[in-house]
Amino acid sequence: MAERVAVIGAGQMGNGIAHVFAQSGFDVAMIDVSPSALERGKATIAANLDRQIKKGTLQAADKDAILDRIATEQSLDALTGASLVVEAATENRDLKFRVFTDVDAAADEGAILATNTSSISITEIAARTKRPDKVIGMHFMNPVPVMQLVEVIRGLATSNETTQRVLELSKAVGKTPVEVQDYPGFVANRILMPMINEAIYCLMEGVGSAESIDTVMKLGMNHPMGPLALADLIGLDTCLAILDVLHDGLGDPKYRPCPLLRKYVAAGWLGRKSKRGFFAY
Repeated sequence: MAERVAVIGAGQMGNGIAHVFAQSGFDVAMIDVSPSALERGKATIAANLDRQIKKGTLQAADKDAILDRIATEQSLDALTGASLVVEAATENRDLKFRVFTDVDAAADEGAILATNTSSISITEIAARTKRPDKVIGMHFMNPVPVMQLVEVIRGLATSNETTQRVLELSKAVGKTPVEVQDYPGFVANRILMPMINEAIYCLMEGVGSAESIDTVMKLGMNHPMGPLALADLIGLDTCLAILDVLHDGLGDPKYRPCPLLRKYVAAGWLGRKSKRGFFAY
């Protein structure tokens, strides 16, 4: 019988994580309180599998079997039998703390509880549970089916056994895991967000247009995507949340979110998901 994994959240990250586990032969329960989110999540997975078939990286015959391995659920009762639970809810501290308290109560005793947070303290999340040694960060990159990296983040109490198992599971789904320590923003966002923030300051101060700034980074630094387009893809509200975590957690003014970013978020210009960010979609 295939090993069972549960994913909390059917959004952009959640459905991507469910996709890679199911494609690697795991049975997956994708859990969300919203039936429409579950429907959208499953449809996104199907569309992404079609894209892989078109590219020739997946056999058409395998698509149905992969989709059949993903059960959509609305209740945490579906955690029974899962050896790994990956939480992929919105990047909000209080929400994640609540989710982990509930998941800890509902999951099997030996299950590892992982969070896909991009910046919130693993140590703080683990402290909301009765199994801090089994709580770990599994930060997948977006889009999950395409991107190679998983940041594996050890909290203060995370055991060596838990870390080892999660490194193995990351490799089992075809990813390259990198072990990092639990400090605000970890490695990826501690380096990425100040760059995005600086690009927004350049825009605010009129140093260059959004197109100019992104073209400099794409052609001059060989980045596949400019920092402002990348911010739009991530979501400006998420970028702001991560910068606030960096600023609060490290107390260094260099992480102060650009006022223009705050203004865009206040206006509801959140990037691609709202059809308007630094660029129009």
